[in-house]
Amino acid sequence: METQQQVLWSDASRSQQSPHLGLEQLRREATACRACDLWANATQTAFGEGPADARLMFIAEAPGEHEDEQGRPFVGPAGRLLDQALEQADIPRESVYLTNIVKHRPWLLQGPRKKNRPPRQSEIKACAPWLHGELEIVRPEIVVCVGAPAAKVILGKEFRLTQQRGQWFNTPTIPYVLATIHPAYVLIQPEESFDFWRGTLFADFQQIAEKLAALPDQRAA
Repeated sequence: METQQQVLWSDASRSQQSPHLGLEQLRREATACRACDLWANATQTAFGEGPADARLMFIAEAPGEHEDEQGRPFVGPAGRLLDQALEQADIPRESVYLTNIVKHRPWLLQGPRKKNRPPRQSEIKACAPWLHGELEIVRPEIVVCVGAPAAKVILGKEFRLTQQRGQWFNTPTIPYVLATIHPAYVLIQPEESFDFWRGTLFADFQQIAEKLAALPDQRAA
């Protein structure tokens, strides 16, 4: 099991590398992580992906079935809806960094099938060094919390998605933070409410695109 001291030493090592190499080292370390039991029942680690200098980072809850199979975030049905939201907002997927607060799929058996379950607080805590490392290396100007669990990790346990979705916040290290609904939530809606929640998601992404366009690109200077 990796100790906190090992993580701290790794942090020091990564700080001396380029962001790209730092992310690659972080990925390797996360793949070897045994700080909780999620790894034992996962197909593989689904680490974050995207440019090491991305201005925009999306953080969701956990990998699902398709993410577990492919080892990438947002590649299942929810990922396809996210891609549609990005496209309508004119945000290229390849320009953003996508990740989750835990890097292995949490699931339980329901009959013969594996059903996704929310990660436990102990699992979120065990995975926190990897998310911290991603934020420290990428240093995004805007973070979008996709769903309430990610928002509570970034903005605090008192955050309420139903009341504060679509509002801009900041943290000591992140200039702009916005929380939106998870595309998976849209996909489970009945026919009568599907269009409303899809429109809500797309409107939030449009707001994110407008904020990004209004900010001077310090990295292009």
